[in-house]
Amino acid sequence: MNRLPSKEERRLRSLVQAHDRWRGREVFNLLPSENAISLVARRYLSSDLAGRYTLPVVTEFDGETIDNSYTGTRYTDQIEQLANAAATRVFRARFATTRPLSGHIAALSVLAPLLPRGSRILAIPSAEGGYDGYAPGFLPALLGYIVRPMPADRPGFRVDAESAIETIRRERPSAVVLGQSFLLFPYPLRAIANAAHEVGALVLYDGSHVLGLIAGGEFQDPLREGADVLFGSTHKSFPGPQGGLIVTDRDDLFHELDPALVWRTFDNAHWNRIAGLAQTLLELERWGPEYAKTVIASARALGKSLSDLEVPLVAADDGFTRSHQLHLDRARLRKDWSLGAGALARRLESQRLLIDLAGRIGTAEATRLGLRTDDMARLADLFVRAGRNEERVGPEVLRWRRTFHDLRFR
Repeated sequence: MNRLPSKEERRLRSLVQAHDRWRGREVFNLLPSENAISLVARRYLSSDLAGRYTLPVVTEFDGETIDNSYTGTRYTDQIEQLANAAATRVFRARFATTRPLSGHIAALSVLAPLLPRGSRILAIPSAEGGYDGYAPGFLPALLGYIVRPMPADRPGFRVDAESAIETIRRERPSAVVLGQSFLLFPYPLRAIANAAHEVGALVLYDGSHVLGLIAGGEFQDPLREGADVLFGSTHKSFPGPQGGLIVTDRDDLFHELDPALVWRTFDNAHWNRIAGLAQTLLELERWGPEYAKTVIASARALGKSLSDLEVPLVAADDGFTRSHQLHLDRARLRKDWSLGAGALARRLESQRLLIDLAGRIGTAEATRLGLRTDDMARLADLFVRAGRNEERVGPEVLRWRRTFHDLRFR
């Protein structure tokens, strides 16, 4: 029997539509952890793949060796093969898997099969910009690891090569995990990798925030600079759907990683996401270098324009950034503006400008929308006028935002 939608169904529809208007047409998103997905990739996310299930793993069933527990997967399997092949090309790797459901699951999928319980790892502390997931109470506690700090105490949470080498030689870890939520500058990776390999340690590079820049040939090239495995999330500087991927050049490591995915860190992958990710990888093959260069150039230009308007940022002497991120100097902000980073973020949000409450600013989605380096001075002016609460700039932001109808890189 057909029935009209319920009140809650109608409310849900209106909320989704309101979200799409708000985030899709009415604000400038400067959150460094988000990006805009192409229309083609979004169509794949809502395709029939969204409800399908497959289990591509070699197993025994009724005395027969099978490589998939389901039928009807002929196209699903080909989509995954296409996605993995695209990932190897984009990241210049020999092996790839696009199955991980998130960047965090990708990290778990790398750590668990490669490092036994009791392993000692080095990770950048969260107080120095490191990812909280590598802090002692989180993934290390789950997996039974001893975690020791890799210092990132130079301005802008930078890792110093000499300090890193000394720490590696003293701690003699099983692995060095490089990954930060606050990531402005490349790591001295060759020096770190040489020291790590001397003591028999793996170098595991969590590129979640800079994966799109790495794909475009900017920031740094982890696998060529000595990392054993590169992994990360695919929705930050990488402009794809939420999810994760893993790439490596080492067949010995991949043959430990790949079989350990199914029935361990997850069972079924999300095939609509893999199709959307494949589309994004193919798009990056066409325009990744231009996109990555523009994102970084815009971040540096925005940093200068904000600094010229007396917005306190870290690492000003080093050009503010070499990534898609800028970081507010929170101590100076509170002193000079009598305002915390969270309060500033809420004030900006009311004027249709989005940053995060920790004081990070990003240029990846703005670049995708079509803003160019020359637009950063105007964006900084709106930021300051809104942030200082001098006037209501929301209508001006909205008029400008509505001039951007299509993604620049698609």
